[in-house]
Amino acid sequence: MKIEDMTYEQAVSRLEEIVSLLEKKDTPLDESVKLFEEGTKLAAFCGNKLNTAKQTIIKLNEEEN
Repeated sequence: MKIEDMTYEQAVSRLEEIVSLLEKKDTPLDESVKLFEEGTKLAAFCGNKLNTAKQTIIKLNEEEN
């Protein structure tokens, strides 16, 4: 599944999987690099989703006041 097609929850779950894999000492270097790259993209995706949600909440609060 492409990152942009994931929900926030799916992305966090995959990120947790990646962290577990990277913590294993037997993960080959090439795979670790690929996982790290995917994790970096997922972290950015999650950050963007959170920022969007925050801005929506701020806007809704401003509209109520």
